[in-house]
Amino acid sequence: MSPKNHYDTLGVARDASAADIKKAYHKLVRQYHPDISTDPDADKKTSEINQAYNTLKDPAKRAEYDALLANPYAGREQAGFDGGFGGYHYDDSRFGDGQPFGSGDFRFDDIFSAFGHARQHRASRPTGPIRGEDQHAELAIDLAAAYEGSERSLSLDMPTLTLEGEMTYARKTLHVKIPKGISEGQQIRLRGQGLPGFNGGENGDLYLKIRFREDPSHYVKDRKDVWQRLNIAPWTAVLGGHIEVATPAGKLGVNIPAGSRNGQNLRLKGKGIPAKEAGDLYLTLNIELPRASDDTARALWQQLADHYAQG
Repeated sequence: MSPKNHYDTLGVARDASAADIKKAYHKLVRQYHPDISTDPDADKKTSEINQAYNTLKDPAKRAEYDALLANPYAGREQAGFDGGFGGYHYDDSRFGDGQPFGSGDFRFDDIFSAFGHARQHRASRPTGPIRGEDQHAELAIDLAAAYEGSERSLSLDMPTLTLEGEMTYARKTLHVKIPKGISEGQQIRLRGQGLPGFNGGENGDLYLKIRFREDPSHYVKDRKDVWQRLNIAPWTAVLGGHIEVATPAGKLGVNIPAGSRNGQNLRLKGKGIPAKEAGDLYLTLNIELPRASDDTARALWQQLADHYAQG
C-alpha cells in the first residue's frame, strides 16, 4: 500500500488546480479545527493538512514534490520528503484577545522557508556554525492597540532541531508586546524565533509586520494618520455647534463650523496614532437627513422647502 501523500491528505487529484487545492484546504481546516471537531486526532490532522497545503500552494515546491512522487528515491533526504516542506505548521493557536488563529489576524501564509534550504546546509556538512534563516509574517491589530499598546500570545508548531540533528516540529507559545504608537508597516522583531541554526549557529529571527485590521468606521493613511467618518445633523452643519465624538484617541470635544459641507474634513492635529511624531485625526463630515416618519415631521420639512423656494 502506497504511503499517504499531500494530495491524499487534501483529498484532491494530482492535477488539481491551485483554486481546487485552496478550496479543499479551507474546507478541511474548518472541519478539523479543534474547537469544532470531536476527532481525537484533530491537532495532528490539522498539522498534516497545513503541511500539505504549504507545499502544494507554492508552484516551485509543488513541482519538486511531484518529482519526488514520481521518483521517491531520488534526493529523498535533501528535499525533505519526510514532511520537511514549508516553514511553520498551522496550529489551533489563539491571540490573547480570543481571536482564532487563522482568522485574518495572523498571516500564516507569509511564513515560508523550505526545509530544503536547511537540509542542504546539513547535507553539505559545513565545518562552521550557520545561522538559521529569518522568517517573516504579518500581524493584524486593532487601532486601539496602536493607541494604547497591547500584548498578544500565539502558539505555533515551529521547526526545531533534535539532539540527533534532525528537523522536527515543537509547539511554542510566543508572547508579542505591541508598543504604543506602532505604525502600519512597522516590524516587530522576535529574536531567535526564526529557523534553528546549524553546527552551533544561532537561530534566525521572526519579523512580524504590522497591519491594521479593517474597520468600517476608520482607516489609516500614510501609516499614522487616522480618518473617521462623523455623522452630523443638518442643523448642526448649518448652525455649527460643539459635540463630543468617540474616537480611537478617546472622547474628544469637536467644534463644528457653521455652514459645514458634506464631505468636509476637520483636522485634529496630533490625535492620530501616537508615534514618535504623532499622526493627525481627520473627521469627514457626513450630513445625515432625518426621516420624515410622521405628519408633523413632513410638515416641518415642507415649511423648510417653502422658505427656500421663496428665496
